[in-house]
Amino acid sequence: MTDKLDRGNGAKLHYEYDAPSGERPTFVFINAITGSTAQWQGVIGPALRAEGFGTLAYNMRGQEDSPALVEEPLEEAVHVEDLGALLDHVAPPRPILTGLSIGGLFATKAFLDGAPAAGFVYLNTLRSPGLALDWVNEAIFRAAGLGGPALVMDLFLPMLVGPAHLARMRGDRLGAAPYQPPGPENGVVRLLSGGRTANWNVDWSRVVVPVLNVTGLQDRVFYNGADVARLAALMPDLEHVALPEIGHLIPAEAPETLARLLIGFGTRVHANRKIQT
Repeated sequence: MTDKLDRGNGAKLHYEYDAPSGERPTFVFINAITGSTAQWQGVIGPALRAEGFGTLAYNMRGQEDSPALVEEPLEEAVHVEDLGALLDHVAPPRPILTGLSIGGLFATKAFLDGAPAAGFVYLNTLRSPGLALDWVNEAIFRAAGLGGPALVMDLFLPMLVGPAHLARMRGDRLGAAPYQPPGPENGVVRLLSGGRTANWNVDWSRVVVPVLNVTGLQDRVFYNGADVARLAALMPDLEHVALPEIGHLIPAEAPETLARLLIGFGTRVHANRKIQT
């Protein structure tokens, strides 16, 4: 089922929901600032549904088919509240909140605010606040303001993804066309602006449901091994998987591998049959 959730004031969330078979959990996919439902629906969603799991994918305000007023700040609180409202509206059985990058942060904040979760999957989410993170977020936003998402991708892609994905992307990047400053309505730039204010100070010890933490070691922008280990240790039921040849964009770089990991984790959560808020 494809539909839109009206959030008022012109904001509508595009979502795609397929219910699970029986009592199996539903994977709820939360995008990073860049991304769309397409990254989940090509390989990962069909593989999960073939095993009886449900899937719920949606686009945040400012992403494709999810409009928002130009003057509205697209900041953390908006995304957290939207996710909570979407979960209330769809009511997917036994949701496993699956967040890519900052999407995992938004999912955690929604859970700590009372949203249901039978489990979590973090995909390159765990990171510590500080000067380095603030610097990267500000630099990415400034680059986007000068040359749009194209300039951001051309500058940062070699440090974000693994070598195989970089080779696949080379033909589509570093083109001859000049970079163009985006207009004020550009959703990616607006999301990047709001992302600079996200609060990464989280009490991760309150995430007491089963967690699958997947890290792409080729991410040279956001990954800090010591920080990931320290934060992961705070969660009482966490399984960690490191992917040595994969970077930040795990659903795009290794969808088949990720699908296998999710099926295994979902099977474990299904056997657990507990849900907490």
